Amino acid sequence: MNRRDILRRSAAAGLLATPAAGLLAGCASGGGGDKDDATAYKGTKSEQNPLGVKEDAPLEVVIFGGGFGEEYAKAHEAMYTEKYPKAKVKHSVTQEISKTLQPRFVDGTPPDVVNNSGAGQIDFNGLVSQNALADLGELLAAPSLDVPGKTVKDTLLPGAVEVGSYDGKFLVLNYTYTAYGIWYSSKLFTERKWEYAKTWDEHIALCKQIKAAGIAPWTYAGLHPRYMSWPVIATAIKLGGPSVATAIDNLEPNAWKSDSMRAAADAWYQIVKDKYILEGSPGLDHKQSQTAWCQGKAAFISCGSWLESEQKDVTPAGFNMTIAPTPSLGSGDKLPFEAIRGTAGEPFMVPAKARNVAGGLEYFRTMLSLKGAQDFTRKVSSLTVVAGATEGVELPYGLNTVVKALDASGANGFNWVYNNYYRKLERNLVDAACGEFFSGRTSPAEFLEQCQKGADSIAQDTSVKKYKRAA
Repeated sequence: MNRRDILRRSAAAGLLATPAAGLLAGCASGGGGDKDDATAYKGTKSEQNPLGVKEDAPLEVVIFGGGFGEEYAKAHEAMYTEKYPKAKVKHSVTQEISKTLQPRFVDGTPPDVVNNSGAGQIDFNGLVSQNALADLGELLAAPSLDVPGKTVKDTLLPGAVEVGSYDGKFLVLNYTYTAYGIWYSSKLFTERKWEYAKTWDEHIALCKQIKAAGIAPWTYAGLHPRYMSWPVIATAIKLGGPSVATAIDNLEPNAWKSDSMRAAADAWYQIVKDKYILEGSPGLDHKQSQTAWCQGKAAFISCGSWLESEQKDVTPAGFNMTIAPTPSLGSGDKLPFEAIRGTAGEPFMVPAKARNVAGGLEYFRTMLSLKGAQDFTRKVSSLTVVAGATEGVELPYGLNTVVKALDASGANGFNWVYNNYYRKLERNLVDAACGEFFSGRTSPAEFLEQCQKGADSIAQDTSVKKYKRAA
């Protein structure tokens, strides 16, 4: 039995390690690495075909079966085949990207396009360190499909390329543009004559008022408590400036224990010790906590701008969900109240060993056309990274508030990328620390110590490739 057969059978039997770094270790040149380049599909480049797509080459697309569904992808695939009618597109959907596709990465037979999302995604650190992803730089330089005179890169919102780049190479297309903030029902607030608080002291006073009215001020996804790390870090960045995020992203010593992070953790501990969190929240998953919020059991919840789409089946008519920035700690904040976290999300990739890499890049060019982006927004009520793609699109109430919040934030918007560089740090280590903190089992200092310990463990792990984010 040769090495490829051993790997194939082991992967199929689920005997290989789950993390991509473990699964792909030593296999970057195995499997597909010995595939003759002539078996890849290559066409002739021209003005009409800048990426060199072979017109009759099949294209395989695998979509994550999450909150966005799969209809948007079918529409993009139809746009692709409209341009290349001889190409047969194979479409599949799964919620277990890692389990489904890791054996194929090992075997050198990955699909051409992968929506690598969800809790079961393949770790990007492992994929990048093993050179398993195609460079998307050629896509950025290609002309836009339907914006004359502009390249694809020219049509993208700020930060769209940065968040998918590793060591200067653009490897991951994060398709959606997501705002992260605190959500509330403007209908509830209007009826109760409450006003969203712009400062932390005002927020605590409002929480006291909300609790007195018989409503829990807060709920959160207790089974995925990292959702609450987002407003804590956002509060710290608004206080201390973007360098707070850069230090965390670069695994700098004591980055999690900076003065700004300590002040933010102390502030958020108030909602824990004063019991401003809906009872039972530590046992809820994201859908359960969001549903409780939609039912009016809690006033606030931390989430990204996919919330409206994810909750559309259970949101009462006229609920009017609204996003808002985290309150300012005080007049000393380096960023204004309006500053909000905005970033590209929902990652897509073209595997380096895909047979139809050119087709994968062209599929991305279709997604990043105005037509493709507008269709996505209409179908799933979420923004894309394509600038101006909301023009002429009737947006639902919540998404309208997202657009307004991003406009108000403007150049003061911020983001962090440690969760992209080191998935284990956010999904496992910070997640666990948040679970202890927001359930009241640890103090602010202990919470930050746990986060820092997790970051240090990644920094000291020689098997994990490290990345440097510029200040």
